[in-house]
Amino acid sequence: MNRENKKKHFKKGYYKTHACTDSFTCKQCGRLVVSAGAGSDHRNHCPNCLSSLHVDIEPGDRASDCGSLMEPVAVWVRKNGEWAIIHRCRRCGKLSSNRVAADDNPMKLMSIAMKPLCEPPFPLERIEEMTELMAGDGTIKF
Repeated sequence: MNRENKKKHFKKGYYKTHACTDSFTCKQCGRLVVSAGAGSDHRNHCPNCLSSLHVDIEPGDRASDCGSLMEPVAVWVRKNGEWAIIHRCRRCGKLSSNRVAADDNPMKLMSIAMKPLCEPPFPLERIEEMTELMAGDGTIKF
């Protein structure tokens, strides 16, 4: 296949108004990703490893020339209670937010959510000492 024919070309914003039913192989874990089961018309990351590709500048425009792997680095909760994944591009560092799909790996989502608590930027053994330094006595009062 010619390199020019590899990437489908649609009018700008095509994927914003049209469902994307294309299947793809995840560049991170190698699994086949299908659109069925996502609970949405727009599958934009692997439900197994939650990785994505940097293909958009604005959601759905497919205008990015980067094309690098975007790794899941965090999760956050939107106003309506819906979870979303923060992806960071390995090449250029761009951050993007993608809503969680219905078939996403719940263990992977929870491991990303818990990472800041499991790996704090300070030693847990010193938390009492640090609390005392902040004019507290290190105990919890009810």
